[in-house]
Amino acid sequence: MSFNYGREEKKWRLWKEAEEKELRDLGVDEETIENLHNYDWAVFNSDRRYYRRLKEVGTYLEDVAVDTIQPEIRTVEDFLDSIENQQLYQLLITVDRLTLQIALWKMDGYNSSEISEKCGLSVSAVNFRMWHLRKKLKNIL
Repeated sequence: MSFNYGREEKKWRLWKEAEEKELRDLGVDEETIENLHNYDWAVFNSDRRYYRRLKEVGTYLEDVAVDTIQPEIRTVEDFLDSIENQQLYQLLITVDRLTLQIALWKMDGYNSSEISEKCGLSVSAVNFRMWHLRKKLKNIL
């Protein structure tokens, strides 16, 4: 929802008139009321500038997010389908599916011991598969 300047200014003016009436009823002098009015107006304008910039940044970030939304990758096939670099794709289709699944788990933040429990390999076997895949990737990059 965007910041509606006119509506917010109207709300501010109604609030300010009620506050000034109450201050006058309490016997506050007009100079103090005027100083308070000017101060509150400056704060209101500062907030207005902030919300305008916030809206601009929010709109920009929403546009960027829409452009960068990618489907969530859960399977090896989804992972391979998301590869746009032809040379990388050709290399990855030659790698066995278990190694690619290990790479997906690594990308999801699992450590080697958790992955070894999931796939039934030793920790050193998981690390070796990742080392071997990195070595292949370094050759093409």
